Amino acid sequence: MSHIRRLINDIKPTLLMVVAQLVFAGGNMLYKLAVNDGMSFSVMVAYRYIFSTAFMLPIALLVERKGRPKINLMIIFQAFLCSLFGGSLYIYLYLKSMDLTSLTFVTAMTNLSPAVTFVLALSFGLRRLEKVGGIWSAAGKAKVLGTLMGISGAMLLTLYKGVEISIWSTNINLLHHPALHHSQTNNTKTLFGCLLALACCFLNASWLIIQAKMSEKYPCQYSSTALISLMAAIESAVFALFVENHDWSRWKLGFNIRLLTVVYTGLFSSGLMVTLMIWCVQMRGPLFVSVFSPLLLVLVALVASLLLEERLYLGSILGAAMIICGLYAVLWGKAKEMKKSVDLIPSRISGEIQSTEAVINSPTDYTSNGNDSETTRANDSY
Repeated sequence: MSHIRRLINDIKPTLLMVVAQLVFAGGNMLYKLAVNDGMSFSVMVAYRYIFSTAFMLPIALLVERKGRPKINLMIIFQAFLCSLFGGSLYIYLYLKSMDLTSLTFVTAMTNLSPAVTFVLALSFGLRRLEKVGGIWSAAGKAKVLGTLMGISGAMLLTLYKGVEISIWSTNINLLHHPALHHSQTNNTKTLFGCLLALACCFLNASWLIIQAKMSEKYPCQYSSTALISLMAAIESAVFALFVENHDWSRWKLGFNIRLLTVVYTGLFSSGLMVTLMIWCVQMRGPLFVSVFSPLLLVLVALVASLLLEERLYLGSILGAAMIICGLYAVLWGKAKEMKKSVDLIPSRISGEIQSTEAVINSPTDYTSNGNDSETTRANDSY
């Protein structure tokens, strides 16, 4: 039973991150439909975090009312950066980039996040957040190679078409107009959309690293999510009021795709899934979380081909295969590092016990019984 319990604990973060990517893929599809319906980007982001705050705040107050540490200025500042880099600003730039390019393209570009996270974590001296174990070790090579394979696969999926692969056809197009590829749009807009997507990668990487630091002093997933959502709601609401010039008609919600989008993304994407990601950051580190972003590209490409009449090409299949292989390589490297860390703990404890026993059993030069008893008590307490 202990082996089964250990196996479940080992695969739990992986399964949760796969579920998170499935939820995010659904949110991306709803984003595209809401934008196609004419919903304002800023209003969409504001409503998302308003619903997220209303959902997560009661849960945090109820579940973590006893074990929650006091909030200090540093935690508030870190939560503010997380709400900006991983919340309001990130989502707004993501939607803007999607509007200028395409859903598949912006999803592919954000797969630079694992590489950016890895580089930033090492550049700012945060090596203990990502225990590389030596860049030339087997685990270090696997993480670097897997990250490069994921990025290469994402670029191949986006930039190379090849022959068309006709596997299925549902004849469903929820956009009600032909889907445009980013190569068919204006080059200037596409370039600007690429830059916005690249900025999203840096924002997402910064959020993961700051969240890892924040979790050390404030290890409360629900309270962290509620605090970040509250700050993001205030930021995005103020920004939306400024951008929309108090045009209250832009804020109206009915029983339509707009309401479904903000409720779904608020409750699940910014609520439950962010809570799961914070927990995974605490357990496995920021790189482990960011490396699952290539899986989102595969899911979006498949769903878009089913529901948005986006075509699949040979480049899409090859790119998806490289992404999955890269993901496996990074996970193998992380598992190798964790196994090494676990193996070191018993050896250190064993060494300390042997050292203690050697001190107690070794002959001493004390002649006084009082000194002998003091030495024995000191060693026993150690």
